[in-house]
Parts: sequence; structure tokens; C-alpha cells
Amino acid sequence: MKTSQTHLAGDGAPRKKRWSRFFSTAFGLLVVLSVAWVAWIYAQIHYFATHDQAEPSDAISVFGAAEYDGRPSPVYRARLDHARTLYEHGIAPLVITLGGNGGDQYSEGMVGREYLVSLGIPESQIIAETESRNTEESARRIAVIARVNNLRQIVVVSDSTHLFRIHEICAADGLNVLTSPRPQGPIADRPAEIKRITHEVVSYTLWKLHLH
Repeated sequence: MKTSQTHLAGDGAPRKKRWSRFFSTAFGLLVVLSVAWVAWIYAQIHYFATHDQAEPSDAISVFGAAEYDGRPSPVYRARLDHARTLYEHGIAPLVITLGGNGGDQYSEGMVGREYLVSLGIPESQIIAETESRNTEESARRIAVIARVNNLRQIVVVSDSTHLFRIHEICAADGLNVLTSPRPQGPIADRPAEIKRITHEVVSYTLWKLHLH
């Protein structure tokens, strides 16, 4: 009887080891898959950041950024200046500025339109979208504008690290988009660049999981 009790008591140890090996293997696999996923996203971000796809299209769309009392921030101004350059090179006859209220009486889309008008682009050649609050909403608004105006191909302008996510969201909304990163100087603030890339990796992952 004592021998039987000893055998039963000792039977739990192998079971615990098996569960421990299972969880260790599962955790290791999760780590490997996570690293591979992040590496793939990073490769896509880098590709879109370093390739200007601009070619003759139906419209140029500028994703909004911060504005200050009716004036575009340096980042937003750089995007708008790039859109103006594309427009002047005949890439498209129409420019779409995107972005809702920036926390004051102005919207990013309207500020973008006024800035481009001040640079010489006719107001009749600019559509200002003034309701979207984030990348996903901006992409949906572009899709609506494209359908209403029969726009088949659009060149999207934004910061380099932002373009992969924009392209994927627009494609999911049925848009045929090409990407064109705004010119950027040498990257001096490496931590800030890492922060931007991390933000894009997390945001894209949450969007794919329908959590963003």
C-alpha cells in the first residue's frame, strides 16, 4: 500500500515537466513569430520610405499634421510643399488636403488648402477634407472623395515612415494609391526616428487585428 501511494505521488512530476516544456516551446515560438512580424513590417516601412512612386495620376492627397492658429506646422508645411512640387511637375491636376479640427477653430484640411492657395495653386483645384481625426478616417474620406469625383489613381504624400500604413489602409478601402514621401533632412534625432517607427509597427499591428 505504501508503495502504491509513493508511485501516485511521484506521477505528478513528469506531468509538470511536460507542461513546462510545452509552455516554454509555445513562448519561444511566440517570440520568434513576433520578431519575424516586426522585422517584416520594418522592411515594408523602409521600402515605402525610400521609394517615391509618384507618376501621373488623378489627384495628390496630403495627409494632415499639426497646425498652429491657422498656420501649418513645419512637418505639415513640408508635406504641402512637396505636394505643390508634384502639382507643378504635372503629376496631377487636383490636390486633396486632409485633416479635421486641430484643437482650435481651424481644421488641418482647411489650413492646408489656404497654404497651397497662397503658393499659387488655384482654389478650384483643391479639395479640403475637414472631418477626419486619424489615418484610418482620412483613408476612408479619400475613398469617398475618389468615388464621387471618379478618381482612379491617387498619389499620397506624408512622412516617410507613415506611408506603408497609409498604403495598406487605402488599399483595404479599394483605393489605387501611389506613395511619395516628403523630403527629409539627415536624421539627427535617432531616438525620435525609433519612436516613429515603433508607433507605426504598433499602429499597423492593431489595425490588422481590428483593434485600432
